[in-house]
Parts: sequence; structure tokens; C-alpha cells
Amino acid sequence: MEGFDLESQVSSDGEGVNSDKLVPVSEAIRYRKRAQIAEKKAAELQEQLREAVEKKEDLAGKVSEIKLEHDLADKLITAGAVDLETAMLIAKSRMQGDEQADADAVIEQLRKQKGYLFDETERVSAASKTAGVKERVSSGKKILERAAKKAATSGNRADLQEYLRLRRQYV
Repeated sequence: MEGFDLESQVSSDGEGVNSDKLVPVSEAIRYRKRAQIAEKKAAELQEQLREAVEKKEDLAGKVSEIKLEHDLADKLITAGAVDLETAMLIAKSRMQGDEQADADAVIEQLRKQKGYLFDETERVSAASKTAGVKERVSSGKKILERAAKKAATSGNRADLQEYLRLRRQYV
């Protein structure tokens, strides 16, 4: 009969000796759903992180390619490239084949092999004057040019003597 009393004691306490380890079924289901939702969200976040890292690497590659292209264009302009687009395409194709290629060496090689792409004289990339801006000429030079034109067009001896007198004065 003692066993019977023990069973009644267990039922009166609730769940008995193992009551602190057991969780009600409805609460266990909620925990399980929360865990599944959290795992799903973690997987989504991992996927987003992977996509962001891929995008970052792709953009970093594009930025370095654009910087290389910009530097190459600057060096080609400084070297005096007449046809910049053609020179850029040839130089880029030569640099793509060799990872260790130096832009200056490629430009020098291009200058030697395809000289027609470059101007004979090396020029520094400086902005040229616009059509509206006139070249400054000294007043003496301007006067001398006007006198020479007048003497050449008129054929008059007086105009020719005036030109020669001005020429002795300024030259």
C-alpha cells in the first residue's frame, strides 16, 4: 500500500520528481517554431552576407580596372597619343595578357612598334585655348605683320619702304 500512497503523492505534486525537466507540450511547440524561424532567418542572413561579399569583390575589381584605365589614358595623353581610343585598346590588350606589365613599358613598346599612333613631339597635357581666345601677340609684331600685308597687297613702293623701316626697328 505504500506504493499506492507514493503514486497519490506524485499525482498531487503535479508531474512528480522529474517535473523540473519536463516542459508542457504547447510551450515546447512554441520553442520549436521559434527555433525554426530563427534558423531560417540565420540562413537568409548568411545568403545576404554571401551576396554582399560577392558584390563588394566585384565592385572592387571594377574600381581597380577603372583606375588602371584612367592612369593608362593619362600616360597615353602625356606620351602624345594621336588616336587615344586605338592606343588604349592596344595597350589594354597587351596589359591583360601579362599581370606584371608596366604601363610605361607598354606605352614605350607601343610607341616603337606603332609610331603612327603618337605625335612626333612629346607634349605635356595642357589645356589648349578655346576658339574665342586669341593668341597674344606683341604690338610691334602686330604692326610689322600689318605693314607686310599692306606692302604685299598694294605693291606700292612707299608701303614697302614703311615695312622695311619697321622691320629694322623691331627685328
